Amino acid sequence: MREKISACVITYNEEGNIDRCLGSLSWCDEIVVMDSFSEDRTIEIARKYTDRIYQHKWLGYIGQRNLIREKARCPWVLFLDADEEISPALLSEIKSEFGKNHNTYAGFRFPRRVYYTGKWIMHGEWNPDIKLRLFKKDLGYSAGVEPHDQVVVDGPVKTLKNPIHHYTYDSIWDHIDTINRFSGISAHAKYEHGVRFRWLDFIFRPPLRFLKGYLLKKGFLDGRRGYLIAFISAFGVLVKYAKLWEIEVGQGHGSGDEIPGDSCGSKDDQ
Repeated sequence: MREKISACVITYNEEGNIDRCLGSLSWCDEIVVMDSFSEDRTIEIARKYTDRIYQHKWLGYIGQRNLIREKARCPWVLFLDADEEISPALLSEIKSEFGKNHNTYAGFRFPRRVYYTGKWIMHGEWNPDIKLRLFKKDLGYSAGVEPHDQVVVDGPVKTLKNPIHHYTYDSIWDHIDTINRFSGISAHAKYEHGVRFRWLDFIFRPPLRFLKGYLLKKGFLDGRRGYLIAFISAFGVLVKYAKLWEIEVGQGHGSGDEIPGDSCGSKDDQ
């Protein structure tokens, strides 16, 4: 008998994604959903898969993940975003690892493959995008700087080969809208951690981000999609530092802890 796994998913207005996500988790020993008072059919759809559904005001990515982790009853926790799914190949690999009946590892990482405007992205900063998502509950927790949470574990971690599938943006409109939200969250987080605006960051970081994604990480091999991803990511960096400046001069808007639109997925563009 393998050790039991609790799948943990945070949601807000995810009716377009939640069925696919929870369907890929039906093999887990329990599914726990932490919702931030969705206004669509997210809860209704989630009830097809679990009765372990909670609602709580949005605490940020780190706070919300640590909250749902506490609700898990099994010794292992699997974090998945509502716009992600466990691929069949990754499921087989996880089952194989747990079938070995050993306690060598405190956690497992896996790559995340992004589906963007009708095609899987195979290069650039989005691939490989390695995430630690499966870990022993008593040895791991969420940390990081908003909006980019990460799991920290006390013990050895193994990287698996097969990916999570990530349906990150519905459209380019959605991509740009998310960049706008995330740049604000990130700017507020930087300000709260004592980071201040510098012209060097504002001038040089955006083009360096583009060059990294498009040339160094070979985003150009994904054609026009690779260019768009690199360019919009660089634009997001520019906007982030512009908003940091705006906060410093007392004109910034929002608190930086708003519910991030229609997805609680970690779209790591900043």
